[in-house]
Amino acid sequence: MLMYVAVKGGERAIEQSWDLLAKARRGNPDVPALSVTQIREQMRLAVARVMSEGALYDETLAALAIKQAAGDLVEAIFLLRAYRTTLPRLGTTRPIDTASMRLSRRISATFKDVPGGQVLGATYDYTQRLLDFALLAEGETCGATLPGEIPAAGAAPAAGAPRTASGSTPSPDVPDMADIPEVPPIAATTRVTDIMKRDGLLEALHANGSANGGDPEPHDLVHSPLFTPASRTARLQNLARGDEGFLLALGYSTQRGYGNDHPFAGEIRLGQVSIEIEPEELGFAIDIGEIAVTECQMVTQFGGNRETPPQFTQGYGLTFGHNERKAMAMSLVDRALRTSELGDEANSPAQQQEFVLYHSDNVEASGFVQHLKLPHYVDFQAELELVRRLRAEHAAKYGTPTAPTEAGAASPAVHNTQEAA
Repeated sequence: MLMYVAVKGGERAIEQSWDLLAKARRGNPDVPALSVTQIREQMRLAVARVMSEGALYDETLAALAIKQAAGDLVEAIFLLRAYRTTLPRLGTTRPIDTASMRLSRRISATFKDVPGGQVLGATYDYTQRLLDFALLAEGETCGATLPGEIPAAGAAPAAGAPRTASGSTPSPDVPDMADIPEVPPIAATTRVTDIMKRDGLLEALHANGSANGGDPEPHDLVHSPLFTPASRTARLQNLARGDEGFLLALGYSTQRGYGNDHPFAGEIRLGQVSIEIEPEELGFAIDIGEIAVTECQMVTQFGGNRETPPQFTQGYGLTFGHNERKAMAMSLVDRALRTSELGDEANSPAQQQEFVLYHSDNVEASGFVQHLKLPHYVDFQAELELVRRLRAEHAAKYGTPTAPTEAGAASPAVHNTQEAA
């Protein structure tokens, strides 16, 4: 921990900085303020990322953090993580059962026809990535309702405005909600990886990262520090709240040859899962609600060895909310970190546990990088004096000038360093 001497007279400047920050965050006062509810409902992907990397599932608090941070997601993650540290741990939930997930999206890149079918859901995968200038128009009207969602009530139409049979105001671009068929509930479906395991094509993996033995008690990163080599449960916890951009870059590197992997998206699932706790006084589990999660299982070919026949191995990713790019990157890195366990040499960056796990957290990374903005006057003075002494020794030994010799050249050095500090 670095210590800094307080700058005298800086308290008033800091308070004024807070006022300027509040004004900058609010923006033009003539423009309606952005509400937390709007952020929560209309920026769901940003909310999902903040919840995942902030390690706290609360959509309203995540939206509040985004508003307070003026859209800076890393700062919002920092705010949510900091708030999380103030909360008591009231209990521990049972492991969620993603096999019984209420699906709103489910795809597989390994088989075209899978039990339950491919469910595309709401995704940008099939858009053309062209700016939709129609969104600039005020009073946007939503389209079809997502599975499990209830359409929000819109503003009252003007008096005398025409109405459809359902009572809504017609739109030339958006069909009447009454004409859109309801999306039937998507029942629980068999995982693609379960089918591959049944046929002996996929390793039967346990939480400890091995193919034999029971599931151990998972590591708790909140109460126990991270040491390497880390167990797979500790690695997955670390990756689950790791920075999406960092994991994305590492996952990308494994596909470009820094890992010798050729992964396939065995299955990607998005939906609602039940959360259960088992109070000691009751002795049985009770359902306390649902959360939205994204799950990704990557499969990668493994040549086998003397004990294990050729088969597919897997990497796993799980995030809060709709966050499949992070889940995919997480599963790629999880598989890369298993390289040594599978008997291969770990030579690439994504395969190095210490490098990956100790640099994945954007809260730590942001704090350490941005601390360079804080006063380092004493440290810099020490290095400045050292450089001057070395320059003097260099001049005495080699006869080189210690200051510019060109006519009219001004010395950039600060002569009175104590006053400057």
